[in-house]
Parts: sequence; structure tokens; C-alpha cells
Amino acid sequence: MDKPETKARIDPVMLGPDSRFNFKCHKEIKCFTRCCRDINIILTPYDIIQLKNRLQLSSEQFLALYTEPQILEKTDLPMVTMKFLEEEGSTTDTKACPFVRKEGCLVYTDRPTTCRYYPLGVANLSHKEDAEGDAVYFLVHEPHCLGFEEDTPWTVEQWREDQGVDLRDRINAEWTDLLVRKRSFPPNIKLTEQSKKMFFLVSYNIDKFKQFVFESSFLKRYEVDAATVEKIRNDEIALLQFGLKWLKGLLFKKEGVQGKTSP
Repeated sequence: MDKPETKARIDPVMLGPDSRFNFKCHKEIKCFTRCCRDINIILTPYDIIQLKNRLQLSSEQFLALYTEPQILEKTDLPMVTMKFLEEEGSTTDTKACPFVRKEGCLVYTDRPTTCRYYPLGVANLSHKEDAEGDAVYFLVHEPHCLGFEEDTPWTVEQWREDQGVDLRDRINAEWTDLLVRKRSFPPNIKLTEQSKKMFFLVSYNIDKFKQFVFESSFLKRYEVDAATVEKIRNDEIALLQFGLKWLKGLLFKKEGVQGKTSP
């Protein structure tokens, strides 16, 4: 649980793409890297792919070393967060991201989506069938953060583009849609344990999902054209997006990759 003095305060004002705010984070600011401590960083599928490749690890190695399993509230779906560690030499019980140092982030160019959004938060109100791109944004104010005192203006859309979250949101869109769609289900509608295992496999263990597609009877049971097979064999992002489309059919019995019909 966060300490009262470090707990984030969320501004209740909803922001849109053109909403404006001032913010800048840099090494000379006194609070530099303090936002990398005692927080909850949810990792997206694209985050996992980028980070495990950056560290030259398999998906399973990265998951074991750097993540903790969680259950996403109101969905009963498995997800992972960054595993924070006690800081060496610290006299408090503060825990920090394993990649943060005094001079900054060791994996900055491949940092997670949550880190890129800060100081913005984002929420999707409904799944894409009802409102494509229906997201609201809000400012996350932490007592220690001095970035808001910097005279550097942004719109929400400018910040998203500058931090690269526009690209990541596009890649993660189908995954986000699955989460929001499941959240809209009545609480008594539960997924099977096998379905949840498949959700975790596609979302976080792209290496093992690739084995599942190419080393099992998967391609004999589903209609997948030759061009797609070749693309997902060589492109992890394409494989992820293919897997999310397949999950949609598995979990919601519609729209996803179609099974082959008997002759």
C-alpha cells in the first residue's frame, strides 16, 4: 500500500486530445526518478516484447525475472506488473523499478507505456464496437513532482506523440479492447481457466504462443492464409495482433480467426 505522503492524487477533470498542460522532466529537477518508486506499472503486451528483446531474454525469462502476476480488477483476467526491488543502501522500505538509477532509466528508449504516459493517465470508456478510440485522459499529480512547475506547454495529443504512446496504443488497441469488453460483462459471467491461460499466453509469452501456433495442430484447425502464416512467423508484432484477433473469437465467440470447416 502506498504511503500517504507519496500516494498520487488524480485530478478529476477529464482531458481531451487538445487539452493543455505544462510539464517537463529532466536530470536537473530535484525530483528526478522519484516517480519510478512505489508505484504500480502495468505492462502491456508490446511492453513485454520491447523489453525482453532489449534485454535479449526469452518471454519466460523476462516474466520470471522482472514481473509479478496480478488479476486485473473487474475482469478476472491475468496480467503482470513490473517487479519492484528494495533499493540498495536505502534506510526506508521504498521499492524502485529495477531499471532506474540516479542518472535515469537504463531502458529509457524501451520504457513501458505507463512510464511514457506520465504525468497523464488514460482510461477507455467502452470497447471499439461502441466508440472507436473513446478514451479520456487525466493528470496524475504526485506531491513530490516538480515537473508541473516547468514552463513547457503541451496538448495531450502532442505529449502522446512525443512520448511514443500513440504508436503503442495502436499496437495494444485490440488487447485494450478485450479488457474493456470483459469489464462490461456481468460479474457472474466467468471465463474458463483454460481461456484465461490462453489470454496470458498471447498477451505476455509471445515466444511460447509462437510455438503453440507452429508446433501444434493450430494451423490445421484454423483458416490462416499463407501470407499471414509467413508474416506471423517472422514478425512478433504481427503475431501478437494475430493472437489477439484469435483470442477475440475464443473469448467472445465472434470476429476472431475462424476454425476450418469439416469437408
